[in-house]
Amino acid sequence: MRKGYQLSLGKITPTDELRSPIEFFINPDAEERRYLIEELKVDEHTLASALDPDEISRLEFEPKHVALIFKLPKSYSGNESLSFRVASAGAFLFADRLVVVATEDIQLFNGKPLARVTSFPGLFLKLISRSTLHFLDHLKIINALTDELETKINASMENHYLINLFGLEKSLVYYLNAINSNGAVIDKLRNYTAKIGFTVEEVELLDDILVENSQCYKQAEIYSNILASLMDARVSIVSNNLNILMKTLNIITIGIMVPTFVVSAFSMNVDLPFALKHNDLAFWIIMGLALLSTVLVTIIWRSQALMNKMGAIVRQAARFPRLTMKRGMKLIRPRPQVCENQDQPQVDARPVQDAKT
Repeated sequence: MRKGYQLSLGKITPTDELRSPIEFFINPDAEERRYLIEELKVDEHTLASALDPDEISRLEFEPKHVALIFKLPKSYSGNESLSFRVASAGAFLFADRLVVVATEDIQLFNGKPLARVTSFPGLFLKLISRSTLHFLDHLKIINALTDELETKINASMENHYLINLFGLEKSLVYYLNAINSNGAVIDKLRNYTAKIGFTVEEVELLDDILVENSQCYKQAEIYSNILASLMDARVSIVSNNLNILMKTLNIITIGIMVPTFVVSAFSMNVDLPFALKHNDLAFWIIMGLALLSTVLVTIIWRSQALMNKMGAIVRQAARFPRLTMKRGMKLIRPRPQVCENQDQPQVDARPVQDAKT
């Protein structure tokens, strides 16, 4: 698929010309590849690299054009997998035209970053800037999705949310590699500004792009480190939630087991003690015993939990020595006092007066 554009009054506008000054090929077919290779003299290997998502960014100088392979994020569709992927694109700068090749229809020639373009080298740089801004937009989306998944993981034990979190972490690794690869190409462009023919304004734009790409890489690195460091915490939260649920289920099971035992004992095919067999209140007596056993188990469990809690408080308090104590409004602090026997220092607990004079 081919799209044609032209520069008009500092803007990029579509055109129906057969050989337009700006050509954008989306996953070119055999005929379009033949045109690029035979007529425009684009290297076949370089063209294949522009369509390979695993290809690294690079800059090459051909006899009649400059070939740039750069990385850019694929359009995010908001699917269930929360997967962000990276694609490759190729920009071929000629003296009188600019040719761009990509695997999918990416909005490269729209938006504010491509406003006020007056030359093909300037547009050449704007494409890299647009790619960097696209990465930044996706990083904001990843950060928002991470916050949302945090809330869901804290409230749920489903593996689905953890899998999404793993997907985001994997996406950040791809983004870091792509942004770093673009940064190497931008550095190389900075060394060949005169050879390519950049103006002073375009060199300043290139410096701005270098700063933006560096900031983008730092931001992606921060998000990746935070996400990686918190993955263990997420797993621990899920494990803790599961332990709490199992504890609650065990308590319910034990609470039901005791009255069930009482009722089962009186349900055996033997004579009941205490002449309950002929007692009209036998059913209610048995139910009362079952209820009483439930109450006793609850009281024992509550008292045991209270004793454990009190024991934990006592053990925690025993860890801290009593260095200070209050007597009225005066603070008594232990003060070492030198005595005759240096091996046994004494402590003087005289009141320390306030600092007011």
